Amino acid sequence: MQEVSEARDIARERISGIVEKLIEGNSLYHVKLDREEMLKLLVSLFGKFSPEEFNAISDNHLIERIDSILILEAVSGTLNDLTPEQIEIFDAAVEGRERG
Repeated sequence: MQEVSEARDIARERISGIVEKLIEGNSLYHVKLDREEMLKLLVSLFGKFSPEEFNAISDNHLIERIDSILILEAVSGTLNDLTPEQIEIFDAAVEGRERG
């Protein structure tokens, strides 16, 4: 249990600065995401690694992974915000891409 707590503390320390920079640098993230909620999610995900495994992830790779997760979280609810007409336009665009 001690190792899990230690892994989460290490993850939180390293991830928090990355999350802060990514959210501040992206207006979509700034509007759609809650910093603390995202930090909790990411710490939970990356806290499953051992401290050694987590520390072996390069900064650039960690930033890429976190950015991918933030993108997914930011756009996952976007379709819920669309009007029925906008959903039709979206569906038509997706169908057009699949045929092309």
